[in-house]
Amino acid sequence: MKIKKAVILAAGLGTRFLPVTKSVPKEMLPIIDKPCIQYLVEEAVASGIKEIIFVINDSKLSIKNYFSPEKNEIKELKDRLKKTKKTAELKTIESIEHLAKFHYITQKEALGDGHAILCAKKIIGKESVAILFGDDIYDSKTPAISQLIKQYEKFKTPIIGLQKIDKKDSKKYGIIAPEKSSKLPKNLYKISSLIEKPTQEKAPSNLAIVGKYIITPELLKTLEKSKSSTKDKELRLIDGMIEYIKTQPIHGLEIEGTRFDTGDKAGFLKATTHFTLKRSDLK
Repeated sequence: MKIKKAVILAAGLGTRFLPVTKSVPKEMLPIIDKPCIQYLVEEAVASGIKEIIFVINDSKLSIKNYFSPEKNEIKELKDRLKKTKKTAELKTIESIEHLAKFHYITQKEALGDGHAILCAKKIIGKESVAILFGDDIYDSKTPAISQLIKQYEKFKTPIIGLQKIDKKDSKKYGIIAPEKSSKLPKNLYKISSLIEKPTQEKAPSNLAIVGKYIITPELLKTLEKSKSSTKDKELRLIDGMIEYIKTQPIHGLEIEGTRFDTGDKAGFLKATTHFTLKRSDLK
């Protein structure tokens, strides 16, 4: 079954970027002239995704207004661009609306990323689906989600995006324990266990989970029945995976490319610098 849908999780409060996120969603902060979240949409579309499901909160309606504006909201801008013959700019804003079919789900309370995914289960249906966290942007020859989809099509298991880290940063990530296998490529792992944000001493490897996944209907069902493993009682996707892996396989793939955590101030600045240097009009 082809992966046709992607869920983009964008319901976080953005506290690391206060005070600006008091009125502007962190996912709408611009890297040059495009909001962070557009990079994720374009990644998904370039990977063959046809439908995008945004999970947002009540304060993030600007995401909906950006990708699915009401005609009267944008008519004045379009008319002005036509009148001034700015056809390139007009094509740019019109193309955004036609990138994919967009859906919007509101997560009423901040109850964890696992809960956010379950909010979208009716639209997901009985399909495997790509999950993208709103902070993880990659610059790669092959789109990051496309790399995961390729492995899903081979194994038909959930696939987790991975990145090697310095073990001292383990407490910031979910960490996997890989099974030893000579049958798999060096950047692909069958996962034996997962742990959320362990100390350096308790981390089973230096392979950290990043915000890219392919999840199956079976994993979604397991997530529904799972309980939170964290002190804050929020349901995380990793809670479902910890249960699922007890009986079914999950694979992890080291994603090729340069990753930017745009939910972090330093990561956001690095992303801005990186993509600026790639543009001939700005470098």
